Amino acid sequence: MSKPSRILVVDDNAQNRALAQATLEDEGYEVQCANSGDEGIQAFETSPPDCVLLDVRMPGTDGPTACARIRELPGGKDTPIVFLTALRDIDTFDRAIAAGGDDFLTKPVRPVELVARVRALLEARRMSVEIRKHYELIRKQRDDLMRLQLQKERLTALIVHDLKNPVHAMDLHAQVLQRNAELPERARASVTHIREGARSLARLIMNLLDISKSEEGKLVARLGAVELGPLAREVQTALELRARIAGVALECEGALPSVHADADLLRRVLENLTENAIRHAPEGSTVQLTAREVEAAIELRVTDAGPGVPPELRETIFEPFMQAAGDRPESRSGRGLGLTFCKLAMEAHGGRIWVEDAHPGAAFCLTLPKPV
Repeated sequence: MSKPSRILVVDDNAQNRALAQATLEDEGYEVQCANSGDEGIQAFETSPPDCVLLDVRMPGTDGPTACARIRELPGGKDTPIVFLTALRDIDTFDRAIAAGGDDFLTKPVRPVELVARVRALLEARRMSVEIRKHYELIRKQRDDLMRLQLQKERLTALIVHDLKNPVHAMDLHAQVLQRNAELPERARASVTHIREGARSLARLIMNLLDISKSEEGKLVARLGAVELGPLAREVQTALELRARIAGVALECEGALPSVHADADLLRRVLENLTENAIRHAPEGSTVQLTAREVEAAIELRVTDAGPGVPPELRETIFEPFMQAAGDRPESRSGRGLGLTFCKLAMEAHGGRIWVEDAHPGAAFCLTLPKPV
């Protein structure tokens, strides 16, 4: 029977060390732990392991410095080194790779992913030179993709934070102009369109922010009892201007019950669905919000009389920037991030969202739990 591979875990956090050790030992690996960069280097010198898990930020000798020193030791050049870090930014990633890291995982690390990465690196170490060259090419491509992802996240953060204030300023200045009694009617109509555009842009910015949060596992619903009636009226007030411009009526049918939800996220979900419905509803038609009890949940429906959603698009319509094949004018597709945000927000609630045929038009349906 072959000897189990030995993994050296270097992390100044005892809980992180314990989690990595338990995860790897459950998979049959032998694990040695060190609580500092210097202790990890010494452990490597005494008995070189088959793989090293190395925290980036540690007091004294940090991860990249320890990695560079390990690479200079006998056997250190070919030993796989995986960096574990809570710092999700390009500078940390570049420094880790430049120091000689083979892989890069962000905390909190999922045990399944940790085991998969360690196993892949150990197998790659045993590969022939020819196969290893191909692996190195694939690894470089993976590193390039990771770097692009981090750049995208940084760009998203810059866009969101740098655009929020100017957009709110546009809306405020437009409101000031609307209060000017001497403003000509034609100019007042233009100001109305400016306000509507600013509000739409603000919703897009918030959708982008929350989609980014969801990708990082940070979109959390703060649940509580929410009265749907006042919330629906708030949504209608926010979109009254857009509906009037489009010649569409907004209507809530019947008494709306309470739900167990995050009030802010739910309000923005309903705003996105209602805005989407207004955009596709024919002039002179009505966009309706209805609710009904379904077993232990409340089902909400936002319905319009527009072109509807073809059956082949009803799953993919919630994907970012999805477009219909051929871009047919009679079909409808989600061209932005609003519907993607709605899906992620419903998942954060533990609910779901889907689309049905409304005969005519489309009905976007979502479920939420009843108040406890």
